[in-house]
Amino acid sequence: MTTERTVEGTGSALPTMLRAALPALPVINLIPGIRKTGGDLPDLRLTRRAAGIDARHVAAYSEVCGFAPSQMLPLTYPHMLAFPLHMGIMTDGSFPYPAIGTVHLRNAITQHRAIAPSEVLDVTATATGLRSHPKGTVFDLVTTVTSADTVVWESTSTYLRVGNGDAAATAGVPLEVVPSNGVQWRLPGNLGRRYAAVSGDHNPIHLYPLTAKAFGFRRQIAHGMWSKARCVAAIANRLPDAVTVEVEFKKPILLPGTVAFGSRVVDDGPHQGLDFSLTNPTSGAPHLVGRTR
Repeated sequence: MTTERTVEGTGSALPTMLRAALPALPVINLIPGIRKTGGDLPDLRLTRRAAGIDARHVAAYSEVCGFAPSQMLPLTYPHMLAFPLHMGIMTDGSFPYPAIGTVHLRNAITQHRAIAPSEVLDVTATATGLRSHPKGTVFDLVTTVTSADTVVWESTSTYLRVGNGDAAATAGVPLEVVPSNGVQWRLPGNLGRRYAAVSGDHNPIHLYPLTAKAFGFRRQIAHGMWSKARCVAAIANRLPDAVTVEVEFKKPILLPGTVAFGSRVVDDGPHQGLDFSLTNPTSGAPHLVGRTR
């Protein structure tokens, strides 16, 4: 039986991140009530009703992600409304895995029409699709956004818990890497902190060298959903109002650093859109690969 909960507002970022981090800390993660032991996903659905949109927040998000001013919401912005629900699910006592250390593999967004900042939206999220992966176990966080009872935006974020993988499991059909068109973006060391300030995602791997090293990174890394938003901002004027944008997150982007962007038009009959990538400008190794259809 599905447990339905209504979430008011966005909640406080610090307590949420503390609940996310504790199950990943040695010794502390053995304490009953904090320990995560794996198992089935909870049948839990969280909803934010009548989520109003703050024009100043949209402007701040657009600035850090590179979107030009517009009368409509950036395509990736509804993720800001969904993120507190995602964290609410992954930090719930019934959720079987720690939030910190869970790897964001893919994200697919379908926008059914452009959304005006004046609209009042209902946002619903649930975890589903627990399945084997060659490197461990994956699951999806599925979000639906409605306006006047009509679905206007949907997303699926796929996450991996590394360990006890199944070599026979499918990892999905990989997206193609697009070589750089010569466009490069230099990313400052404080980018993770700037994006955290607008997104509420204060995962320590994105903030400072010291906090990132505590979780196995050489220094802080860019948020995956920032990298998707930045790519979407670069091609936004070429996207229709109704579109699906799918990405895979590959090698982390170390901050500060430089990334190369590339895109190409795809037109093979029923499959029209763009393919795009973020790559290392020296080696060509992919950080993100994506497509629009």
